[in-house]
Amino acid sequence: MTRRVAVTGVGLLTPLGIGTDSSWEAILAGKSGIGPITQFDSSAFSCRIAGEVKGFDPGAYIEKKEIKKMGRFIQFAIAAADFAMAGSGLKVTPENAERIGVYIGSGIGGFEVIEREHKTLLEQGPRRIGHVSIRTGAKGPNSATATACTTSAHSIGDSYRMIQHGEADAMICGGTEAAVTPMGIGGFAAMRALSTRNDEPERASRPWDKDRDGFVVGEGAGMLVLEEMEMAQARGANILAELVGYGMSADAFHVTAPPDDGDGAFRVMRNALKDAGIQPNQVDYINAHGTSTDVGDRAETAAIKRAFGEHAYRVAVSSTKSMTGHLLGGAGGIEAGITVLALRDQIAPPTANHENPDEGCDLDYVPLKARPMKIEYALSNSFGFGGTNGCLIFKKYAE
Repeated sequence: MTRRVAVTGVGLLTPLGIGTDSSWEAILAGKSGIGPITQFDSSAFSCRIAGEVKGFDPGAYIEKKEIKKMGRFIQFAIAAADFAMAGSGLKVTPENAERIGVYIGSGIGGFEVIEREHKTLLEQGPRRIGHVSIRTGAKGPNSATATACTTSAHSIGDSYRMIQHGEADAMICGGTEAAVTPMGIGGFAAMRALSTRNDEPERASRPWDKDRDGFVVGEGAGMLVLEEMEMAQARGANILAELVGYGMSADAFHVTAPPDDGDGAFRVMRNALKDAGIQPNQVDYINAHGTSTDVGDRAETAAIKRAFGEHAYRVAVSSTKSMTGHLLGGAGGIEAGITVLALRDQIAPPTANHENPDEGCDLDYVPLKARPMKIEYALSNSFGFGGTNGCLIFKKYAE
């Protein structure tokens, strides 16, 4: 018999706020975290907007001497993990340290460090070229994954499996990304994947809207604390939700594009539903991958229709990327956290900027305003370049 898995902590650091509460409040208000790029001179780029984390002071979380040793994405991860651990109330002690693990991924990693050090190499020569488990003392399973935009979902799902099967009693897991750099923006712009609505950044990310013209890069981190259910109950933890299903699949189709029928997305949802042991009509809310690209949005809509049948038109579906932008490898961590909070508070976040539904994109995308509603089961989708897919299913907590 596999063990039940509780979610006891959520740590969010997003373009909407530094901290879980500020990010969640902004999401429910339908606010946008997208604006002009400030981290470098983007004047020569076709896309000059992004979802930047504003006002982040790494010194509030990391010793000054350590800051320069860490890329921005690592700094984000440490802060978000701190938020998640503080919310969970879980303490790592000499007695439990070997049963608590860390599994955090990044799709791209330290782009800004690579670019900076390459510049140093060219200008000054090779002599100038020159962290969550250590901080917490967690001595259990320690790993990282890099599966493009599905990274965080896989980190969380694999952590769930470890707890289910007794390899750990608790896991700090999720993802982080800081790719608002010349290489990060330039690469995706060269693929013509990014929105160029530079004069209206807050309206640029618009999933399923007929006026969408690409995604917007975001940055930040999202972490969960997962615990074996009986352990969490025994210590009186504030259990936010239960993680009950995890699915994986591959498109086996194309490096950057999904098949038009969303076959891989359909199969990953089917696999997660089977793992959770529930029927499609039991799902009340889907936090969609919903990037605001033409082919991606249509493919996910087709996949939801295939996976849920007639219930597809009754389930609430929203994309919070409409407010945060696409955090690439960090997206699934933030969106899993948002899904947990939606269950906790019984409210579906909105899809901002969904004003003119595209032909064929005809589901209930919770347009513009958050919706209080009964949510028993909620699903979070993540799809990555290379055709790698992940799906997590959470349940409202009941003893």
